[in-house]
Amino acid sequence: MKTHTGSCHCGKVKFSVEMNLKNALSCNCSICLKRGSLLDFVPESQFTLLSGGSELQEYLFNKHVIRHQFCKTCGILPFAKAAGPDGTKMVALNLRCIEGIEIKDLNIQEYDGRSR
Repeated sequence: MKTHTGSCHCGKVKFSVEMNLKNALSCNCSICLKRGSLLDFVPESQFTLLSGGSELQEYLFNKHVIRHQFCKTCGILPFAKAAGPDGTKMVALNLRCIEGIEIKDLNIQEYDGRSR
């Protein structure tokens, strides 16, 4: 695993994460489709919010189980928090917010979130 850094567009919200950048999930649920994010998931223990906690606004919808976090200034959603199927606290990272990422190098899997 490697440490990666990321941020929202304006840079007020910054984070680091320990992960392998190989896979991404492209979900077609209403929010992911409109946002255009590519996601990958890590246990919360591998994620560190470096700055901007007070700049985050939370958005809940549908079943209210995913805590979508976006920057109050620029509106970008760099990550969301939820529990995995086994109850482990997880972070869903918007891979487009990670510095130096090459989207073409990712194995992108389609996920039918619209039907869930």
